[in-house]
Amino acid sequence: MSVDRRGWSYVVLCLLTCFATSVAAMAPIEHWQTDNGARVYFVPAPELPMVDVQVVFDAGSARDADRAGLAQFTHHLLDQGAGGLSGDEIAARLEGVGARLSGQSLRDMAVLSLRSLVDRKYLDPALAVFTQVLTHPDFNRADVERERERLLVGLQYAQQRPGEVAEKAFYAGLYGDHPYATPSEGTAESLKAIDRDALRAFHTQYYVARNAVIAIVGALDRVQAEALAAQLTRGLPAGERAPELPPVPDLSAAAERHIPHPSTQTHILVGQPGMRRGDPDYFALYVGNYVLGGGGLVSRLSTEVREKRGLSYSVYSYFLPMARRGPFQMGLQTRNDQAAEALKVLRATLTRYVAEGPTAAELEAAKKNITGGQALRIDSNRKILEYLAVIGFYDLPLDYLETFNAKVEALTLEQVNDAFKRRLQPARMLTVQVGRE
Repeated sequence: MSVDRRGWSYVVLCLLTCFATSVAAMAPIEHWQTDNGARVYFVPAPELPMVDVQVVFDAGSARDADRAGLAQFTHHLLDQGAGGLSGDEIAARLEGVGARLSGQSLRDMAVLSLRSLVDRKYLDPALAVFTQVLTHPDFNRADVERERERLLVGLQYAQQRPGEVAEKAFYAGLYGDHPYATPSEGTAESLKAIDRDALRAFHTQYYVARNAVIAIVGALDRVQAEALAAQLTRGLPAGERAPELPPVPDLSAAAERHIPHPSTQTHILVGQPGMRRGDPDYFALYVGNYVLGGGGLVSRLSTEVREKRGLSYSVYSYFLPMARRGPFQMGLQTRNDQAAEALKVLRATLTRYVAEGPTAAELEAAKKNITGGQALRIDSNRKILEYLAVIGFYDLPLDYLETFNAKVEALTLEQVNDAFKRRLQPARMLTVQVGRE
């Protein structure tokens, strides 16, 4: 299954923060639990004869403990052999009925998705294979060793990419001893030490019904959706929901790290712990950040760094909320000889913005762009599926999308200014630079 550590998170972030005016046309979310404790979220969508299913486990790299890369290693092997079927046989059976299996392994979660036609002659065999992948992965020795080698090659390739080097150092510096600091892809040493017993034990502990959220969107009724969810989880033990992750502490002081790299540009990341899902300051921070660096070319950072000084083609800032406080991050790439100047402007722009906040005109423009012109429409079953899974996983209210615009529009300058002053500390941020001295 394809894995992009940030891609799925970014898509979901956009869906949950830039929702569209078409939400009102979506059927209400239905919610229940299976007999063994899996939480199910369902939206009927009869327009197309298809169904999309996503199963999300609290089994991301934050659960690696002292075995960095274990969650991702486990997840990659699920469709390489299950229920006695080889990886090739799994792929062939799904292809034979026009179904598609995909997945992602992230810091908070492990995700498996299935898309199929709803006609029973196609759906039944697709679900049979998907259920085996979820419940009975084989972890064959040959598959384990092949995947280990692939992951090790991936680590070597990542060291050649300054952006990935910077991101890894940023998370390590930002989170210290917190589980979010664990590199999702592991290290050469940790990957070599992971054996089949560790993979099986991780699956047994975390791939259980009470640790799962199931999202279903498609041409089914409630009875059919309940039967589908029951089938998917029937082979899973009830187990226990993973314990809450520890809180993320603030940075105690500013920190800087420069990593030499033979690149033509320096990659700069600056930030601190930001906010969690369901954070009471979520809307104020999100809308305020749109003015700072989330609005692309119309943002303060773009104006100061790119337009006025030509120091970088692209500069950004974002909050990435997770189960615990995800990062607030500002970033850019610039010529090595301009790195010091670009960093100075980046910091000065943030400091001034935290002190002064947006203007009334900037805030109004941000609200209009978020709720209107730049809204991403929930115009496909797949998009609906993704936000359903996130609402379920993070225990967000079922009316999250319906109330989003009203909460954005109700924000005042005072609320945005207060949130930024309380939540961001420009003098106590982590700075990572990767490039030539």
